[in-house]
Amino acid sequence: MSQSFVPKHIEQLAAYSSAKSEKITGDTWLNANESPFSKTIDLVIDNLNRYPDPQPENVILQYANYVGLNPKQILMTRGADEGIELLVRTYCESNVDSIAIFAPTYGMYKVSAESHNVALNVLSQDDLNASNSEQLSEQLEDAKLVFICNPNNPTGSLVSKKRISEICTLCRNNALVVVDEAYVEFCPDQSVAQLVNQFDNLVVLRTLSKAFAVAGLRVGFLLTQESNIAMLGKVLAPYPVSSIVATLTEQVLSNDNIASVKRQISILNELKVELVDTLSACSKVAQILPSFANFVTIKLVNDSDIKDALKHGLVMRQFNLFDQTGWVRISIGSKQELQQVTDWLNRISK
Repeated sequence: MSQSFVPKHIEQLAAYSSAKSEKITGDTWLNANESPFSKTIDLVIDNLNRYPDPQPENVILQYANYVGLNPKQILMTRGADEGIELLVRTYCESNVDSIAIFAPTYGMYKVSAESHNVALNVLSQDDLNASNSEQLSEQLEDAKLVFICNPNNPTGSLVSKKRISEICTLCRNNALVVVDEAYVEFCPDQSVAQLVNQFDNLVVLRTLSKAFAVAGLRVGFLLTQESNIAMLGKVLAPYPVSSIVATLTEQVLSNDNIASVKRQISILNELKVELVDTLSACSKVAQILPSFANFVTIKLVNDSDIKDALKHGLVMRQFNLFDQTGWVRISIGSKQELQQVTDWLNRISK
């Protein structure tokens, strides 16, 4: 009986399948782009009987200092995923508006749009990088939101700041350009956060789940001009950030921890170079996509070779990309974890 109350667009919705939603057993987890560096954080809190600050002032100030923006340009969210959801809910009218994405890309843009009965305009990564302004304007049609994952997940590719500026200018009177910088800490010079001061139709999404190694906290930030923050605040949940999360995030954003995170990023980037060298020497790897993130995506010669990895407890993310099977995304883990990848490549190459 209850199913009869479900709107048709929800009934037909294909839910997002996260890396952790797949019921896979293993010992080495390189499938979710998590940091291998775990943190121990002290917590003393005695005010859980009170509602939290909806936007914890100290955290917002710390993050503003980190990204070099005004605190009034920052909204704290439950991961970047809530930022995506807020943007669709705030700016798109159900059964009227559309969003534009550049496939292949992060799947939650599609799920958030479809869950709100918002149409999807699917363009390609080639369209994003190669189309001239006139072509791209026609391709974007009347999309209210234009999502650009940068670096892109799952390919690891990067769009230049110049190109993003061009798209912001192109869309200035028509759409918000949403640049998802979940992985930008691995190529910090490529961030467009400062362009928020230049374009009132630019939104930048950030997260602490990747480089900051606190995916379990579910902390994200949305960066944009104050007028957009005001609009998003109208649909934001009354108390989106718990007191515990806010207190822990203050420690994560301390100057000492930020310095530690930068050292860890350097280590991971070096390990990525080593992994690419190993992959390049393997005859069972057909293609390696250049990556500016904390993962490398490859095409296997034989799709079935992934079974050997799973058999030995090595879990990586399998994808169908470019209408092809056999793609595998490998998160940059610790040196010991990546040794398991080398061992796998050696086994399948015999």
